[in-house]
Amino acid sequence: MNKNNQRETDEILNQIQRVRSNNNHNWMDILRLAFKHAPRQAKFIMKDIAECDQKINTLTKELVT
Repeated sequence: MNKNNQRETDEILNQIQRVRSNNNHNWMDILRLAFKHAPRQAKFIMKDIAECDQKINTLTKELVT
């Protein structure tokens, strides 16, 4: 990859990082709200999310190994 392409790639990755950071903040706000107003239901939803995350991690490991 030449320098110009690398710079463009780096800039795009930096932009993705900023967007993901903002999205993670929003995600945490939703979690706080859910656990404050409906903690029992929020726990069930979080359990499902955690299971999906584990599946994603397993698939990712398959890709990189």
